[in-house]
Amino acid sequence: MGEWPLVAIGDLVEDIIDRRGVTPTKLGSSFTAAGHRVISAKLVKEGSIDLAADEPRYVDDPTYARWMRSPLRADDVILTSEAPLGEVAYLGSDVDWVLGQRLFALRSDKRRLHGRWLYYALQTDPARSDLHSRATGTTAQGIRQTELRRVRIPLPPLTEQRQVAGILGALDDKIELNRRFAKRLDASARALFQESFISNAAAASWPVARLADLFDVNPLRPLPRTAPAPYLDMANMPTSGPSALEVSRRSPGSGARFENDDTLLARITPCLENGKTALVDFLEPGERGWGSTEFIVLRPRQPLPAPFAYCLARQPDFVSYAVARMNGSSGRQRVSAAAIGEFEMRRPPSELALHFGDVVAPMFSRITLAGRESRTLAEVRDLLLPRLLSGTQLPGS
Repeated sequence: MGEWPLVAIGDLVEDIIDRRGVTPTKLGSSFTAAGHRVISAKLVKEGSIDLAADEPRYVDDPTYARWMRSPLRADDVILTSEAPLGEVAYLGSDVDWVLGQRLFALRSDKRRLHGRWLYYALQTDPARSDLHSRATGTTAQGIRQTELRRVRIPLPPLTEQRQVAGILGALDDKIELNRRFAKRLDASARALFQESFISNAAAASWPVARLADLFDVNPLRPLPRTAPAPYLDMANMPTSGPSALEVSRRSPGSGARFENDDTLLARITPCLENGKTALVDFLEPGERGWGSTEFIVLRPRQPLPAPFAYCLARQPDFVSYAVARMNGSSGRQRVSAAAIGEFEMRRPPSELALHFGDVVAPMFSRITLAGRESRTLAEVRDLLLPRLLSGTQLPGS
């Protein structure tokens, strides 16, 4: 890490908020229908807190006061303690969340350490290696607070910490703006779908049809067996919004084959209940991808536009239907493609379907562009991060 000293985290923090093991029952209460959101390790994704990644749980004001004796503040860093270990999120503002299972909150000593510097430092390979080397456990690696305090990070002067954090933070802030923009467009498209095809369908007396009569379900498509092809795994299926998180390239094996404008639906538990659904928009023209055997591929037939399948797959009634038809062992239940094909829906008039496609096509195009820009920005950030935090590439140096 250049000429910067390595200092133990325990010497640089004002507090490590550790409420692991605390539950409403231990505090003499229970979860509530509304109130203060309880966050868990499941919500720490891609460097931020994704509140849509798990079913919400809340506690009331008295329980919050007993649970969070020190509320979460802007500039705190959230760190997962296990399952998985070492995922981080940075808080840009004060929040009234409750720190749930498998989480630490690190509050920097502002005289020596900038919180956002800590956030980035914990993502470098040396810091992650140090963190994992101090973990214990066989099934799930976890770290105790005493060992976390011994993890070392580079410590330049505060002015340089702020400079580096500002550069990397600007990239992350733009990525977050893109995410919020795409989320708003996604919600608008799905609201229009609900109004156009769900709320008024029965009253309009449209004929009932099976999904298999209107969609291709798991269409057969060959892939070259020699060259690596775009691959999407279940972990990178989004729980909100249409765009996949990350795509790699692998030599094709057994699994779903998909093209741009296909909708991918997770068919296993708990991924289906958690809303893992993607509208494929990340392939090059003419390219085909492949992925998990636990996807079901849906492609609407004309005149239904491509986003029709995605919006349908995110409808609560459709998800409830699919979940009710899962079978298999309790830990690995799945719904079959045949059962999805039997889903009954109203067949909309061609004119309405085409009009819906014309209206939402620009929305999804802008979502795609925002996603591509964010992936480019993330690549730039990931390239700069180790260099800037090692002191080898500071602006003006």
